[in-house]
Amino acid sequence: MMQSSTDTAAPVVPDLAALKQKQQAAWSSGDYAVVGTTLQIVGETLCEALDLHAGERVLDVAAGNGNATLAAGRRWGRVISTDYVPALLDRGQARAAAEGLEVTFQPADAEALPFSAGEFDVVLSTFGVMFTADHAAAARELLRVCRRGGRIGLANWTPEGFIGQVFKVLGRHVPTAPGAKSPALWGTRAHLDSLFGAQAAMRVDERSFAFRYRSAAHFLDVFRTWYGPMLKAFATLHATGQAALEQDLLDLIGRMNRAQDGTMVVESAYLEVVITKA
Repeated sequence: MMQSSTDTAAPVVPDLAALKQKQQAAWSSGDYAVVGTTLQIVGETLCEALDLHAGERVLDVAAGNGNATLAAGRRWGRVISTDYVPALLDRGQARAAAEGLEVTFQPADAEALPFSAGEFDVVLSTFGVMFTADHAAAARELLRVCRRGGRIGLANWTPEGFIGQVFKVLGRHVPTAPGAKSPALWGTRAHLDSLFGAQAAMRVDERSFAFRYRSAAHFLDVFRTWYGPMLKAFATLHATGQAALEQDLLDLIGRMNRAQDGTMVVESAYLEVVITKA
């Protein structure tokens, strides 16, 4: 039968369980802590934006190796640090122990947090919850575990910024799962409004983080060795594809690098989000 010109294709429904499993495998590969440690300043800035007070109950969601966790602990918050990659929690725990910070580390899925409604004064996530498979479920969980009048603090890469562009390059070489939503949507005000707008007051400010490496080649070596999504992208390609991906990433860095001495200094825009639950 000939399809009518008025017919429209049915939207692709992603297999969220399969997507989550794939993402967890990616973040479990390499060692995100090597990259994550360089982002510490973002956790510090976010805690200041939240005006975090000593004694507040704090949950760090998709905490990685604990940047926001440590920042909250340094401000005498009562912190629980969670991630679905236990090895990253081990790295965060070692960092907290080295500083003598009292933090609880607990494996948890950002889309199904094992905590009671309203249990926390402050809920944090720096470049973490934005990578969940089910955006709406993750947002609901952040809101659910935050008390009324409490604050949710997020740091999310923007689509136009350096890391957003890196993911676009990866997507051109290694197609994403059908129907999957881009994590960079969390770096747009429209998507944040769709997730949180009806239940919270929101302040959004664009910030910038500078990636500082010895050279573009050094950045690429670190990321393709230790940063799970990039490691997995290169691993799926044959030698010719790897060379093409490498060149596209080097070209991107070349366009955005402001260093003139052979090193790499590339600014990457992100949104600093402070949500007050109604």
